[in-house]
Amino acid sequence: MNINATSFSSQKKLWLEITHRGNSQMMAQDGVVQYEPVAEIGGGAYGTVYKARDKESGKFVALKSVRVQTDQEGLPLSTVREVALLKRLEQFDHPNIVKLMDVCASLRTEQETKVTLVFEHVDQDLKTYLEKAPPPGLPLHRVRDLMRQLLCGLSFLHSHLVLHRDLKPENILVTSRGQIKLADFGLARIYSCTMALTPVVVTLWYRSPEVLLGSSYATPVDLWSTGCIFAEMFTRKPLFCGESEVDQLTKIFSVIGLPNEEEWPNDVTLSRENFSPQNPQPITDQITELTNEGADLLMKMLTFDPLRRISALKALEHSFFSDQSDNL
Repeated sequence: MNINATSFSSQKKLWLEITHRGNSQMMAQDGVVQYEPVAEIGGGAYGTVYKARDKESGKFVALKSVRVQTDQEGLPLSTVREVALLKRLEQFDHPNIVKLMDVCASLRTEQETKVTLVFEHVDQDLKTYLEKAPPPGLPLHRVRDLMRQLLCGLSFLHSHLVLHRDLKPENILVTSRGQIKLADFGLARIYSCTMALTPVVVTLWYRSPEVLLGSSYATPVDLWSTGCIFAEMFTRKPLFCGESEVDQLTKIFSVIGLPNEEEWPNDVTLSRENFSPQNPQPITDQITELTNEGADLLMKMLTFDPLRRISALKALEHSFFSDQSDNL
């Protein structure tokens, strides 16, 4: 089953169903009747996340509340797109995708709607998990397990033409049993060959070169972000910490080398001449804990040309995930 066929009419139908059902579930002020907020656990430009208790089951959940501006038809397309995508992903109950349990909405004014997404609750994200790891950091077998799970979730998304577009440690949850859950699909999009995609995606330190250059992009953007996260699992700090798009590219080229003229995309305004010639540097100089297999996989993810960058499915077949690599 492919979830790419999400039409405007089906999105609108879903939104009307959510809004109608949500009005009877929302309290007069700000919360969902069934859920009792416990604490705010996150927030940003795309909404606020609360830890809450389900009054019926007693279990904890995560509530993501977003206030959205509606258009002339009362249809906030960005929110409907996220909800429609998550509802379709829910059908597969993938172990490495955070589970959407409920959706509620209330019309606050004619111009504004409050939408609350109810997710399964996970106590920590990968950033916190890495920070809590005792020195010298995660053992190799644990990195391998986390990466395998991350790539399984990503391969599932990409097999249904879904781009996450904002992969970073804060958007990857880790359960108490060490299970990875990809989360925060606020920037996710269902990809097609004809659609226009916004250039402002992915947190700067995890953005791929094609996004930084403003070129066209597709699923390989998520593999670049995954490569950055892979490196961070060893070092517990971001691999490329740029302060602007150009500075980020400069830091990237200091590791992978300046691409040749043939690799440089034609549909960008930033010229290759803006950057100093640099040769590739051994990634093991920066990440000494990497095995030869790990270094090879990482550089296949951090390949400048997105058409040559390894896919999530191919990455899962890499020799790094062989048990023998612990002994090398």
